[in-house]
Amino acid sequence: MTDTERRDVVNDDLTLIQRTAGLNFGTDALLLAAYVQKCEGFRAIEFGGGSGIVSLLLATRKKVGTIECVEIQPAYAELCRRNAEENGLSEVVSVRCADVREATASWGVYDAVITNPPYMKTDIPACDSTEKQIARHEVHGGIDDFAAAAKRLLRHGGRFFCVYRADRLVDLLTALRAAEIEPKRLTLVHASASLPPSMVLVEARRGGKPGLKVTRPLIIGGDLAARAESPDMVEILTEGRFPKDYA
Repeated sequence: MTDTERRDVVNDDLTLIQRTAGLNFGTDALLLAAYVQKCEGFRAIEFGGGSGIVSLLLATRKKVGTIECVEIQPAYAELCRRNAEENGLSEVVSVRCADVREATASWGVYDAVITNPPYMKTDIPACDSTEKQIARHEVHGGIDDFAAAAKRLLRHGGRFFCVYRADRLVDLLTALRAAEIEPKRLTLVHASASLPPSMVLVEARRGGKPGLKVTRPLIIGGDLAARAESPDMVEILTEGRFPKDYA
């Protein structure tokens, strides 16, 4: 490790090396990994993996057979490789340093695409580092590009899982339908019951028929002032999955 990195023990007892000046993983990544339903034996691919936390969680929970983590920033692609190796998951988690927009059929056919894509327009004020700017802003493509890439890689009936900003829900659903990836399940995420949603989780199917299940909302905090998690959030954090009625 270098003096620009730190090592943390995170969910599922994973050891995760993170860059101190970069964008570290947050609640959105944990929710995305929990929202993915068990697809044992599936060949999955993650768009924009960062340090690899989502791919590592899916691998250690055996939710997928194999997963390829695509990351455009070389430093983070290498970090993902190291994290997979450190946790003994190199046979399940592979890494591709590439631009998602360049995805072609030559990459192969996948059963599932998982992504926590950049969610800020490039005209929004920049972050305090280039690494964070690329991770958060649509510098290397937006949701339309990510959906189009998923269309090129997913088999018919393949699944698409995404976490995104709630105020850009229309952009997400429009991009998916344009890519012939039909939204099938949607959950709005609120920090507390008194606040509007800040995130949205979506599962979609390549070539699926119209018909969307909107689940009950997920309230992260049962008592925001006391920084306590709701019972649903406790189950998500401890079990690595959403309660059954969210399926």
